Amino acid sequence: MRSETGEFPREALDIGPPRLSIGVIGWLRRNLFNTWYNSLFTVVALWLIYELVTGLLSWGLVNAAFGTTRESCRGSTGACWAMVIDNWYLFSVGTYPFEERWRPFTAFSVVGVLAVASLFPRLRASRWIRGLWLISPVYMLVMIRGGSAFHLNVVDTAQWGGLMLTLILSTVGILASFPLGILLALGRRSKKMPVVKSICVVYIEVIRGVPLITVLFMSSVIIPLFFPSGWDMDKVLRAQLGIILFSAAYLAEVVRGGLQGVPRGQEEAASAIGLNYWQMMSFIVLPQALRIMIPALVSGAIGLFKDTSLVTIIGLIDFLTIATMVTANPDWIGTITEAYVFIAAVYWIFCFSMSRYSQRLETRFKAGYQ
Repeated sequence: MRSETGEFPREALDIGPPRLSIGVIGWLRRNLFNTWYNSLFTVVALWLIYELVTGLLSWGLVNAAFGTTRESCRGSTGACWAMVIDNWYLFSVGTYPFEERWRPFTAFSVVGVLAVASLFPRLRASRWIRGLWLISPVYMLVMIRGGSAFHLNVVDTAQWGGLMLTLILSTVGILASFPLGILLALGRRSKKMPVVKSICVVYIEVIRGVPLITVLFMSSVIIPLFFPSGWDMDKVLRAQLGIILFSAAYLAEVVRGGLQGVPRGQEEAASAIGLNYWQMMSFIVLPQALRIMIPALVSGAIGLFKDTSLVTIIGLIDFLTIATMVTANPDWIGTITEAYVFIAAVYWIFCFSMSRYSQRLETRFKAGYQ
């Protein structure tokens, strides 16, 4: 009510909006319970989620068995995680010699420390960190492969496997295919070199028109035919080459899309100040294009990381293949579900981490506002 002076009382002005219209309750009413059928769908979905989550927790944690032998799983109505604990070494590095196990673990630990250090802006800008990243591939190859020059026993790539092989194939594939994809994209957009443009177009369209499994077969069977008789190309190297060539074709289209998102005026301004083509691309156009295509690049990296499981068709023992090997052991027959759940969880952790880092890069470079 108005006061004698015609103004509203102060208490009336301090009254906020209805509690049922703001906060969590307000959001629920607007989005989940605004109509009778949305309310019904919400209740059914919540019931399904509850049944799924409680069932998984009961199977995976409450009634699960944690040990190191099959005997620890007897009488358990839940998961037998003893299989994963007992075979952790196989899941990690495959059939890599057990007495040399310190080498791959040391190599990946050093790279992990570098990755964590790179998350901090001050350390990331350090020349030491950049230099260590440049020599890290050589360091990992020396540690895992070995050689008499480094006083390390040589471990043949046929003994590489598990998560180690999956990480090597995916990481090297992503890093090596990126510059090749940029060159292919630039070649496809070229107007002064029609021959180069035609070669790039044919390569991109042919590779994108066949599945990865076909490229792996070709790299495993056809590539050795180009080498002299008696000279055999390493199987892991053949698979790695096929993955790089396959990924480069897809990255080329991603890069081309990013280049098309850069205004034409940027190239004209770069030409006006006297920059040549490579200077213009390196300092003006590509940095802007890379900010635009961060989500597509990370999506391609996640897809390639999962697609490395196809190398099993050419005889390599990747992370997913270990599940078949382990569960074929008479001691662990019947634990295939636990093996696949564990592998899926590891894949999810890596893919989710890449996705979150992608969002962090987008925020840092303000890609959403370009």
